[in-house]
Amino acid sequence: MSERADHGVSHRTAAVMNELQAYRAAEEAMRRRTRESMKMGENDLTALRFLLKAQREGRVVTPGALAEHLSMKSASVTVMLDRLTKSGHVSRAPHPSDRRSLAVLATPGSDAEVRATLGDMHSRMMEAAGHLDDREAQVVRDFLLALTAATTPAPAATA
Repeated sequence: MSERADHGVSHRTAAVMNELQAYRAAEEAMRRRTRESMKMGENDLTALRFLLKAQREGRVVTPGALAEHLSMKSASVTVMLDRLTKSGHVSRAPHPSDRRSLAVLATPGSDAEVRATLGDMHSRMMEAAGHLDDREAQVVRDFLLALTAATTPAPAATA
């Protein structure tokens, strides 16, 4: 049997990339189920997860910071925040140190909802990662860092 699959790619490389594609498909299906169960769009769920992480880290998120994170226009973020406020997932409050700005907060109920929806899956993922020994974990980290670098555009050269 040949060591090379189609297009000069080794069978080992093709098998790894096929499993990565299968993982990405499973993750996307999980995200779709989560969005459907929470009755949210992709940007809504991404925004909510960003807000929850920021709150755990003690960071204040403004509508502008959220727009930047999501690569969305300010007006679109305002519409999304109106929708998430109406559904009870976020609230707006005066910024603690800038009177001219607002802080956007995920509500405690939305934190509980995300944990209930994603908690079991997150636990299973942590368990799978926990089975790796130190060497295996480093190999996986290095591989993921290399994939991240391969999919990140190189900065434009400046003259």
